Amino acid sequence: MKRKLVYSFIALQSLWLAWGGTTFAEPAISVSMGDGKDPIGASSLSLLLLITVLSISPAILVLMTSFTRIVIVLGFVRTSLGTQQMPPNQVLIGLALFMTLFIMSPTLSQVNDQALQPYLKGQISQTDALAKAAVPMKEFMYKQTREKDLLLFMNYTKTAKPKTYQDIPITVLVPAYAMSELKTAFQMGFMIFVPFLVIDMVVASTLMAMGMMMLPPVMISLPFKILLFVLVDGWYLVVKSLLTSFQT
Repeated sequence: MKRKLVYSFIALQSLWLAWGGTTFAEPAISVSMGDGKDPIGASSLSLLLLITVLSISPAILVLMTSFTRIVIVLGFVRTSLGTQQMPPNQVLIGLALFMTLFIMSPTLSQVNDQALQPYLKGQISQTDALAKAAVPMKEFMYKQTREKDLLLFMNYTKTAKPKTYQDIPITVLVPAYAMSELKTAFQMGFMIFVPFLVIDMVVASTLMAMGMMMLPPVMISLPFKILLFVLVDGWYLVVKSLLTSFQT
């Protein structure tokens, strides 16, 4: 057995010598770390900016657009009707999103013309693009923000009184705008609740007078509330009120 192994080894060595002692070439692997002059290219910066914007897009949508007021008011409509999950959340959020795009379209067009397109063409830097994009957004938020809410955050941060809305820091304007939107949405929700509350009170009083206290008033009042909402074209009135509330 040992002799066979020795003979095999000698045969392989002879064969290798017959081929001229050539060896198989190993794959070449090179790792380049760059020259240090341009560690991150323009494409990488653009990708990083895109990822950053996508990560904070929910906060931008909720706090810097008309989405907050719209979705809260639509939620109040469903709650006041007492229809549980009808319309579904997907329908309300989808309607709120498209209404937000409709209301914000003039502002978004300004952002596109003044900041996004010049930046994509390389005419302005990233910093200038962000500064130009903030101007239309500040104008929209400032028109919908109450002075009381704005002064609250300005006094807390000890910010000097600005000459125009462009001088207001975005960190001050965004929370003030969000507070104003919440107050406006709850005011509109209260006005929506009142007629349906009257129907609930009338139905409950009628059932008590008839001695039918074991019958839930909601079962009787729900069809009447839906009938009233349909007869007055409630969705049209709600959407019209929302659109009108942003015309300042």
